[in-house]
Amino acid sequence: MEDVSDPPFRALCKKYGADLMYTEFISSEGLIRDAAKSTQKLDIFEYERPIGIQIFGSETESMVQSAQIIEAVNPDLIDINYGCPVKKVTCKGAGASLLQDISKMVRLTKEIVNATNLPVTVKTRLGWDDDTKNVVEAAERLQDIGIEAISIHGRTRKQMYKGEADWSLISEVKNNPRMHIPVFGNGDIDSPQKALDYKNKYGVDGVMIGRASIGYPWIFREIKHFIQTGKFMDKPSLSERVMACREHLLMSIEWKGEKLGIAEMKRHYTNYFKGLGHFKEYRTQLVTSSGLEEILEILNYIEQHQDEFVFV
Repeated sequence: MEDVSDPPFRALCKKYGADLMYTEFISSEGLIRDAAKSTQKLDIFEYERPIGIQIFGSETESMVQSAQIIEAVNPDLIDINYGCPVKKVTCKGAGASLLQDISKMVRLTKEIVNATNLPVTVKTRLGWDDDTKNVVEAAERLQDIGIEAISIHGRTRKQMYKGEADWSLISEVKNNPRMHIPVFGNGDIDSPQKALDYKNKYGVDGVMIGRASIGYPWIFREIKHFIQTGKFMDKPSLSERVMACREHLLMSIEWKGEKLGIAEMKRHYTNYFKGLGHFKEYRTQLVTSSGLEEILEILNYIEQHQDEFVFV
């Protein structure tokens, strides 16, 4: 969720029902060197709580120093990313690369647990590839050195985001009689019914949602409503989508400045208006417009001419 789960994005997820959120993952090396992009990711706000700051890295000293820097910001927890599959992270021995060396993962985590008074949690995957699905062992050993929860994405690093997430091993971790910390499942949760079905079927303590919330923060309230009532909520109207998109845009500009805020919003327009017929022309206008006034005019037009659009 790098360059996605920033404060503006999280504000909308919280508004529509997310219970616990994490920052974008932060490079430990960038953080200890006071790199602007890394330190900006430490921005958290009271309305976001409970909020965790997520870090990644491969060097013990850097990770420990990062944990100490983070502690001063006073989040509710520190999360360690052992799940990111992208090459620029794994080639440096970080993220999902640690799934190839569980002993190092455990040693590194133990040092962080010992270096901070904050709760430490872990996000990881099933394993590096089909021959090394070692998450059951990893979860048990990480619990034994003091992590307080684990979130597991139901794919290996080799799979990246392809194929269907396999929750059977997530269930095996949760139902391991030696495990007593919360276990959260992640992967392919894109509807209220699926969230409830997977929670019941696999016995996890909760579900983590990533990609399905991009441009659709309403998924959190829809899941909660379905769990409580067994009924589906009405989908957000076009007007609601425009209002959320506008709110996201304005917060993005406030946080990052107009140039960067507008540039980084371009990735969100398709998702906010996914399934809207005859939208291609307006999407092109939104992503090619460089001025705030012009973008707001396009959004206003869409909102004022709802009858011209149909969700397909």
